[in-house]
Amino acid sequence: MDGRRDYVAGMSEATLMTAEELLGLRLPGDKRTELIRGRLVVRDPGGARHGAVAMRLGYRITAHVEANHLGRVYAAETGFKIESDPDTVRAPDVAFITRSRLPEVEPRGYPRWAPDLAVEVLAHDDHPAETLEKIAQWLRAGVRLVWVVDSETRSARVYRADGTESLLGPNDAFDGEDVLSGFRCPLADLW
Repeated sequence: MDGRRDYVAGMSEATLMTAEELLGLRLPGDKRTELIRGRLVVRDPGGARHGAVAMRLGYRITAHVEANHLGRVYAAETGFKIESDPDTVRAPDVAFITRSRLPEVEPRGYPRWAPDLAVEVLAHDDHPAETLEKIAQWLRAGVRLVWVVDSETRSARVYRADGTESLLGPNDAFDGEDVLSGFRCPLADLW
């Protein structure tokens, strides 16, 4: 990751930035960014499989949420400020906020709250330790349910706020549990 920062003028490993500075940063449009404890992380965009799986799952979540008036779904790369001083802005592939937690007016920048559900679809350049760190940050920030989809193995992991987790195989299905009431999506529908 360090080598990918060199095109940002004046940015070094020791440079910390805020969420507000990240909002104003102008990077090439073909990059994904997050801010982790004040440090900018820049990555290549996910590949075709990553995008297709994220979109299929996001579509199904959105259809269920809208049909049942459950809240709001946010698209990939919507940043959420989940830590401060130094700031952390994370962007899941799909996020869901329950209707009871939606503000009357959404902020123009990064919301200072975590979603109720965060979906991460593993990309070609995701590293296991970084993925586990992201899951831990989501849960510490108040996310109630984290789904991590691995399209290579056609499996998924479900992490819950109570510390439990489940492994889903190719014949299993996502269940919205008490976060996304009534939602069910077989993993087989994502490939």
